[in-house]
Amino acid sequence: MIASPETIYKKATQALNFLARKKDGKINKMKAIKLIYLADRLHIRKYGRPIIGDMYWAMKMGPVGSRVKRAAELSNMSESALSYAKKYIQPADDKKHYVASVKPVDFDVFSKTDIDCLEVIYRHFSDKDQFELRDITHQYPEWSKHERDLDAGKKRVQMDYDDFFSSTERGDPLFAENKADLTSAKEAFDAMKEVSEFFAR
Repeated sequence: MIASPETIYKKATQALNFLARKKDGKINKMKAIKLIYLADRLHIRKYGRPIIGDMYWAMKMGPVGSRVKRAAELSNMSESALSYAKKYIQPADDKKHYVASVKPVDFDVFSKTDIDCLEVIYRHFSDKDQFELRDITHQYPEWSKHERDLDAGKKRVQMDYDDFFSSTERGDPLFAENKADLTSAKEAFDAMKEVSEFFAR
C-alpha cells in the first residue's frame, strides 16, 4: 500500500545501518526494531506517511515491522533484497542479537523528514535498552488494543496504521501533536492510501 517491497527493504536496511553507526558500529536487533517503529510512528503523525512503510505486527515484545525484522536477520528476503542488505549490514554476534554496519549509510533512500525523525528518535530514546523500549511501545493504542488477544495466546496480530493517529496519548509527549496537525496528517495519509489502492487495482 505505501511502497514497493524493494523500497521498503532498502529503507529498512539503511535505517538499521543508520542506527548501528550511531554508536560502536552495532546495535541490539530488538532495540533497533523498536526505534524504527518509533521513528515511523513520529513521522506518520507529523507528515501522514511512515518512513519505512512496513507491515507492523503486535507481538508480546511490542510492535514488530516484518521487513525490518527480516532485514535485521538477513533472512526470508528476495535474493535482490538480501544482496542489497549484505552490502551494508551483518550480524554482529553468533546469535544474531546485534546488527553491525559494514558500509556508510546511503541517505539517498530517505527524505529530509525521514532523517530528521530518525535523528529525533535516536536522541530521545538511545539511552533506553530494548526492554525499556518494549515497555514504552506497550503504552500506545495501536499495540495496546491487541493486548487481550496476545494474552489469550495469539502470537501476533496485524496492526493498522489508522490507529497510529490516535489522539489519546498515555506515552511520551514527543508524540503529542495538536489535534489540528494530527487531523491534517491523517487526511494526507488517507489521500495517499486512496491513490495507492487505485493504482493497485
